[in-house]
Amino acid sequence: MLSRHPRRERGQWLAQLRTIKRLGFNSVKTWVDWATAEPQPGVFDLRDLRQLLALAQQARLKVIVQIYADSAPGWVGEKFPHAEFVTATGVHIRSQSAPGYSFDNPGVHAAELEFYRQVAKVAAASPAFYGYDLWSEPHLVNWVWFNDLPHVQFDYNRYTIARFQRWLRRKYGTLAMLNQAWYRGFTRWRQVQPPRYGTILSYTDFMDWREFILHKLAADLGAMARAVTRISPNYITSSHSDIPGVLNTPLSGYGNPDDWKMFRRVDYYGASIYPMHADAPLHGWPPVMLAFGFDGSYAASLGRGFYVGEMQAGQGATGLRVNDPVTGAELRDWGWTAIAHGAKAICYYAWYPMNAGYESDGYGMIHLDGRLTRRAHAAGALAKIVTAHARLFRKAKPVRAQLALLYNPLSYLSGGDTIGPGQAVRNSLLGVYRALYRENLPVTFLHVDDVAGRARRYKAIYMPYDITLARPVAHALAAYVHQGGTLIGEARTAWNNARGFAYAHIPGGGLDRVFGVEEASLWSGTQTTFRFNRRAPAGMAGLQVPAAQFEEALRVKRGRVLARFADGRPAVVESHYGRGRTIYIGSFLGLANQTQHAPAAGRLIRALAHWAGIHPPLRVTGGQRPQVEARLLRVPADAMPAGERARAGRLLIAINHGAAGRFQIQLPQHWMGAKNLLGGLAPAPQATAGGCRLFMALKKAGVAVLLLH
Repeated sequence: MLSRHPRRERGQWLAQLRTIKRLGFNSVKTWVDWATAEPQPGVFDLRDLRQLLALAQQARLKVIVQIYADSAPGWVGEKFPHAEFVTATGVHIRSQSAPGYSFDNPGVHAAELEFYRQVAKVAAASPAFYGYDLWSEPHLVNWVWFNDLPHVQFDYNRYTIARFQRWLRRKYGTLAMLNQAWYRGFTRWRQVQPPRYGTILSYTDFMDWREFILHKLAADLGAMARAVTRISPNYITSSHSDIPGVLNTPLSGYGNPDDWKMFRRVDYYGASIYPMHADAPLHGWPPVMLAFGFDGSYAASLGRGFYVGEMQAGQGATGLRVNDPVTGAELRDWGWTAIAHGAKAICYYAWYPMNAGYESDGYGMIHLDGRLTRRAHAAGALAKIVTAHARLFRKAKPVRAQLALLYNPLSYLSGGDTIGPGQAVRNSLLGVYRALYRENLPVTFLHVDDVAGRARRYKAIYMPYDITLARPVAHALAAYVHQGGTLIGEARTAWNNARGFAYAHIPGGGLDRVFGVEEASLWSGTQTTFRFNRRAPAGMAGLQVPAAQFEEALRVKRGRVLARFADGRPAVVESHYGRGRTIYIGSFLGLANQTQHAPAAGRLIRALAHWAGIHPPLRVTGGQRPQVEARLLRVPADAMPAGERARAGRLLIAINHGAAGRFQIQLPQHWMGAKNLLGGLAPAPQATAGGCRLFMALKKAGVAVLLLH
């Protein structure tokens, strides 16, 4: 990105690559942008890529090639008419290199994939080549911000509309079925248009449009992956979002992806992580948000592990806005947190800071003049440890969570794009997660698409703010409970179906029978509480908990009332269904914990987990809890060091987010010994009646990485 005269700078490139290797890193990523690589149709200039591959081989580094097609040559728009992105109001976007052109235009589609194939031919010819990052931070439209266009929505290009029509034909089969769903009277398929604004009559069209965008982004990534793997099938393919999906929303007019759908198209998927971006809160993300995002990415991988496409390397800067300087301790914290939650690759962004544009002088690992920083040494030290134990870290997996939060993109869509719940869904998920994070209790996310096939993996499923739910998902949840699972629901569960139509009973989709309750009345409940009776399960008795957004009074069909609102109306009901059991809460508990920071809400969430028979796999005491985040990963026997492969081990990663102190970690299983992967002596496990315990001292921002055997 900095280089203007690559051939003249060959010696400088090699010197920097050797420095990168000496610090401890094992690979570099390089961008290849379409605008530079194909200045004229069919004329490719990939000399820069060849030079970097050759020099990386000399430096004994592997190379990941980031293919960047959002930067398109100017000739593309001239050669292919009707290739521009189009807003909902009909504004055609002229590309200024970015944002490029619509992938749905047949000419653009063919030319862009040919660019991918040409890059693949050059990359695969080098022994230094390792794999691809095929799409950086996928959206319908990337790297532009139209502040003069209010409520901008994409993409209404004629070819994208035609593709949407084909997708609808596959979904509905006939025009009559589409008319019934959309409340329309189309007589020909070409009359069908994506919605451009909300209406009071129906928003099934809006929900279909948003679902189509999620499918389209995943299919486009799949096309890119096929283009390169046909040329070079033996290399890793990857891509990454601009932020983990559980922190995002499908409502963006620029088109956000669904991490679960994207992951199925490549070997590894993940996200950019900028905890101290200029646009982030001053002093950066709290540790719980980082862990929440990483666990969301790991859940989307279905156990394969995720990929940090960009980890912030230096100070966040956007124009005159800057965040705090990034330290080596923070890079160490973020890196080990990622690994503790299942990361299989971390790419730092970037080696040099940006040297131009609105991010000028930001985000670099070193200085623009080439001087190293302490954080470069800190990140290199982490990389050196990971490389030295590559097989162990590659095969280690976080211990399986027993509690899953239902991840449901449809819930964002209730009410349409302007009056929907917005961030309430994310805040509800984060509020439940935050309460359990305090206890180091692993939590994962179960996508609604996977309920039928994966629900039985979990002791309990929690449904925060699931106000829109497809009927097949409701039926799969009912089967899960009937077979012995535990289900926890919040107010107005399954209020609407996948078309945006209200169910006749709430909870809907038949879940009223599962929970044993039905909504009796609904009130705006922002200033009220509900109180648990003395016979409620352990940890709940006597709790007075604030309501959030709704008071949903319940009519009890089956089960016992655990808590009531101030006027005596039932607020929380415990019930049974088949071999399983349920609890239904007539308000938004996760939302209350996240937005009101209510201690009672957090205590109730932890009590619900314990009621479901779920307890943390370890316990940390000492210091000023809950400052230590401690995570266990399973290490298979064949990944253990030589001489210790008789059985599987555990990797313990502990990160102190608070003041220095001495801590005790209690484990449920007895381990004979521990190896300190950071060097130095490891604490010896001491046998206890319930397993073993470790005593360790951790300084502020200190990290312990122990292999238990």
